Amino acid sequence: MPETPEQFYARVVGAAGADGRLTAMGPSEIFPYEEGGLVTKVLASPVVPEPDRQGEGGQGCGRCSDPMRGAAWSDERWVFAGSRNHGVSFWGTLLPKAHLDIGDLDDEHASEMGILIVRIERAIRALGHIGRVHVNKWGDGGAHLHLTFLARPAGLLQLRGSCLPDWLQVLPPVPIEIAETDIRTVAGALAEHGGTAHV
Repeated sequence: MPETPEQFYARVVGAAGADGRLTAMGPSEIFPYEEGGLVTKVLASPVVPEPDRQGEGGQGCGRCSDPMRGAAWSDERWVFAGSRNHGVSFWGTLLPKAHLDIGDLDDEHASEMGILIVRIERAIRALGHIGRVHVNKWGDGGAHLHLTFLARPAGLLQLRGSCLPDWLQVLPPVPIEIAETDIRTVAGALAEHGGTAHV
């Protein structure tokens, strides 16, 4: 059985130093900051029950209010949107049209999602000069499922792995014309299997 939030908090606070801070991540070739420049925040006490996310507890869902916002490709049940303002080789998001989170997917949605993840990853890699495509599912801000695809440029090994989202905070954006061309290319590749490219 997992720890309760209170047990987790007590264990972490017990491991902190006298100032209440945990030891910062040690040197790593993928960590975007030099050692010694950052300190961890003191861990705040748990908030239970957690506040509702966007799209829960009567809060409106921004995606449901405009399900085709930013759509590069869609079919009857899914939308793929490409970001034009990012600092990596590609950034896109796959979302169901219905207001569902990952645990709400029926077998048909789940099966379609798996196939689409593979097709999107292949289409992004086919752009060229891509080292890896990372597929992420976060969801602390909104209850509408959104899978994020982040492509790391080939050869930039310092951007590997779990710190790539941290690098996004400091990398300058790619030129808009490159981002838009890549979005059109990925949308076109998806449309070869069905659905409609919108760009």
